[in-house]
Amino acid sequence: MEIRNAIHLKDFKTYTTERTRQEFLIQDLFVPGEIKLVYSHFDRMIAGGVCPDKPIQLEASKEIGSGFFLERREMGVINIGPKGVVTVDGEEYSLDRTDGLYVSMGSKDIVFASEDSGNPAHFYLLSGPAHKEYAITRIEKSNVETTGLGSAGESNIRTIYKYIHPDGVRSCQLVMGMTMLEPNNVWNSMPCHTHERRMEVYLYFDLPDDAVVFHFMGEPDETRHIVVQNEEAVISPSWSIHSGVGTANYTFIWGMIGENQTFTDMDAVAMADLR
Repeated sequence: MEIRNAIHLKDFKTYTTERTRQEFLIQDLFVPGEIKLVYSHFDRMIAGGVCPDKPIQLEASKEIGSGFFLERREMGVINIGPKGVVTVDGEEYSLDRTDGLYVSMGSKDIVFASEDSGNPAHFYLLSGPAHKEYAITRIEKSNVETTGLGSAGESNIRTIYKYIHPDGVRSCQLVMGMTMLEPNNVWNSMPCHTHERRMEVYLYFDLPDDAVVFHFMGEPDETRHIVVQNEEAVISPSWSIHSGVGTANYTFIWGMIGENQTFTDMDAVAMADLR
């Protein structure tokens, strides 16, 4: 498991492009036959990817100090690749592309597998500390609560899919979902915001091979950017904006943990205040 330490906002202002990428960008999430896990000290979020060309078990590690991975944690999973199966304590949950799964604290044996080992699933996972068990729930995209936002004039027509949230699939801390931009729309989360109460991670996918997203972060009055390619993720501290613009339309998965689960609890940033 890779460790990413918490970063002070004043120190961040001195970072080069390469240092910024080292601290906040997560790459190589879906290597066949491997589990990639990144432990962030921002709210102790774990982000990861599993690409099983044969069944792979999720194991505990020294970094979380527990007997099994979800002994004191919960987890959300969304499959962004071909069909796969997640087995939790002997119960199989089949996930088509963009289907999700909430896995509760206390779940012990978790195995990821692909329906076709030659064309493996891409399971993206987020995990945060938990204090209570909620029901393990398979989440079909077609049944997820949605919100439409944006306009053609602002190039940001998009649909927000809320997978794990207080009015849907319940969890202790984790709030997780997906935002899909319509063709010819490229901006996300602009006008931008921060939320001092929560950190967030964005995973960008469905980007063409020759396309990139310029992900903006930092304090509103002193921003930086990271160039992100397909199936790469960015860690966003609570003090940072998190917004992006692509050279083509794309989809991204967002996930938050922190002080509350209120999706609308945001500190809006006026466009005139951005620097």
